[in-house]
Amino acid sequence: MVKRNMQKSLAIGFSALMALSLAACGNSGNNANDSAATNAPKSTNSTNSGGNAAEPATDSGKKVTITFQNIYPDPATPSHKMINELTEQYMKDHPNVTIELDTLNTDQQKVKLKTQAASKEVPDITIVNPAAQMKPFVDAGLFAPLNDVLDQNGLKDTYQEGLLDYYSFDGNVYALPDGNNIEVVYYNKELFEQAGIANTPTTFEEMLQDVKILKEKGITPLAIGEKDSWTGSFLFMNILLRTNGGPGFLQDVLSGKKTFEDPAFIEAVDAFQQLVQAGAFPDGATSIDANAGGNIFKSGKAAMWVIGSWETGAIDASSVAGKVGAFQFPTVNGKGNPNEFMLAPGSAFAISANSEHLAETKDFLNFFASNLPKKQFELKNAVGLGQKVDGDLKAAGYSDLAVNIAGLFNQVQGGDLAFDNTMNPATAQVHLSSIQNLFVQKVDSAAVAKEHQQAFEANKE
Repeated sequence: MVKRNMQKSLAIGFSALMALSLAACGNSGNNANDSAATNAPKSTNSTNSGGNAAEPATDSGKKVTITFQNIYPDPATPSHKMINELTEQYMKDHPNVTIELDTLNTDQQKVKLKTQAASKEVPDITIVNPAAQMKPFVDAGLFAPLNDVLDQNGLKDTYQEGLLDYYSFDGNVYALPDGNNIEVVYYNKELFEQAGIANTPTTFEEMLQDVKILKEKGITPLAIGEKDSWTGSFLFMNILLRTNGGPGFLQDVLSGKKTFEDPAFIEAVDAFQQLVQAGAFPDGATSIDANAGGNIFKSGKAAMWVIGSWETGAIDASSVAGKVGAFQFPTVNGKGNPNEFMLAPGSAFAISANSEHLAETKDFLNFFASNLPKKQFELKNAVGLGQKVDGDLKAAGYSDLAVNIAGLFNQVQGGDLAFDNTMNPATAQVHLSSIQNLFVQKVDSAAVAKEHQQAFEANKE
């Protein structure tokens, strides 16, 4: 079911909207250069240009402060600029409202939100991940349903078909996603050329050989920041997607058709450890956070980076702009379809059910989500959005890398969600720690599989 729904979402959201004409993410009836509202008719009670919500309580003159927890800490990235520009615009148009940004990196935000949730002090707007990761917060009644926010100004229709399903429970949508991505292998063309590597690898064996060549040339083969343990997990899941011969391994474990001690899982751990033992990653990878790990690649010090397509805009804004291409994760031991990807419905914006300013916060989120796609398009960061935006990539001056990534979206034939978006949090935490440990020491792969299975059985819901 996950594969079918996500494949449908990607197929409709990207193949139809980012086809060879590159009319990216087409929205109904709007143009990237149109000064009208991005996703809806102009509000008659708002002076901004961005499809604001219907007449809100914000016009009462009451002083309101909204805390907006987010994960866009790097000032060099388009998403950081986007959130600051949109919040500043809203405050200009609503002088009685102050938006306070609580900006953290991904893992810091996850830890802080768990602490806040335990005391039922969730900020007015926070960041959550889809499916299994957000379910405990919804079950605890911490998030407000957002159906009414989506119904204003046609906001719901701006999202790619099927995408909101990953943020929905019992008929209610509880978070609005910021993207819809695939994981790819970015590579630095100049560093490949320096190492004498003519072609990108199509098999895992070729990738390992390239790692060894790059290492011999004094070039870090693969950038990563594994202090934030999701990075290693996401890379590992690409390998499992191949050794399993396609999507669905975790779903098969959940349904009892397979266990973690299945040969496909052990084979994936073996292959992952081959990368580690070959010196693929930076020294001290577990002490480097995700942002710093990404900067290793974006500063031209690493040849490859296995990460989500959401990084396209940030790469184009970095010192390696114009030097980077992207390719599918290769087959492993002859297994897998390169056009099946790790799929990443984006992190998403949720509103606290206990917000003291619920009406005002919903009004702001409607404004923010309505204007996000247009602003990201302007900032050359529209590839990987979960919403539709009018505009032609080439005409707008998007990079060859962005066009490359758009082409990969058109090749998607299905895939899997991340481990921690599929398994319950307790099992996911054991997994994250287990994969992180492989960066530090070599472990019997069968023992890693057994550790996963024991955690799964101990935490069955």
